[in-house]
Amino acid sequence: MILSEAEKAAILSLWAKASGNVNALGAEALERMFLTYPQTMTYFSHLDLSSGSHDLQVHGGKVLGAIGEATKHLDNLHEALSALSALHAYNLRVDPGNFRLLSHAIEVTLAVHFPDDFDATAQAAWDKFLAAISTALTSQYR
Repeated sequence: MILSEAEKAAILSLWAKASGNVNALGAEALERMFLTYPQTMTYFSHLDLSSGSHDLQVHGGKVLGAIGEATKHLDNLHEALSALSALHAYNLRVDPGNFRLLSHAIEVTLAVHFPDDFDATAQAAWDKFLAAISTALTSQYR
């Protein structure tokens, strides 16, 4: 995946605003995914998935924290996410289609919280970025 300089700038600009609230934003994105795609909850039976729960906040923070880490490696996502890819492929055995579902929930959450910043250009950049993350995370599925 090759991001243009304008796409990188759009990703980093929005991330700078979102990064201070990863737990709440991540929890909201997970809740949105669970409500829209309840089958995705099967991977989280060990967590309290009630709205605003500590477990949801912590895991949401991990998810968005990983995205934040990916923003530091926009030119080399596969290498930067290889350990996370192995974890999801070999240990957690998450359905790779769920990454696309979560990406959509993240985009909606960002659009709701940052409507002035999440214009068509930012949305296209984030869509491309999250698709590349999904591809990197599923790279070890065979």
